[in-house]
Amino acid sequence: MKIAIVLGSVREGRFGKQVADWALSHIEGAELVDLKEFNLPVFTGSVPPMAQQGKYDVPEQQAWGNAMGQYDAFIFVTGEYNRGILGALKNAIDSLGVELAGKPAGFISYGYDGAIRVVDQLRTVLGNFSMRTTRAQVSVNLNNENVDGTFTPAAHQVGTLAQVVEQLQA
Repeated sequence: MKIAIVLGSVREGRFGKQVADWALSHIEGAELVDLKEFNLPVFTGSVPPMAQQGKYDVPEQQAWGNAMGQYDAFIFVTGEYNRGILGALKNAIDSLGVELAGKPAGFISYGYDGAIRVVDQLRTVLGNFSMRTTRAQVSVNLNNENVDGTFTPAAHQVGTLAQVVEQLQA
């Protein structure tokens, strides 16, 4: 199974890059898909991406779709802004269709409360693509796992990540 670690933050100095790199070091064969590399414009198309069957008019959207379409499963690494989904990540998801349809997804969230609300919202959004989401999720609490700007995962996080991967493959 080809797994993408999808880094959903595009901000400068983003903490999520450290979290994504940590996940990559623990999942054999996983690959990073960094949303920041695609410079996606806000989706303004009149035809929903699902109806476009992976053939998009906007070059950045096509590159994003091509990148995501090659994976069998996804682990979304995301923070939480104002108790919600990161704007860039929501736009990126809204810009896809067949690339996500029916595939499994897991989550690594980070925030001062573990960013658990954003995962609930993502489960709802991804359900529209008939995606099966893992029950396990890695929730990084920045109060305890951010030491002077460095991600220092709690001891249990490796085991939780292994559960996410196991559930993706089930």
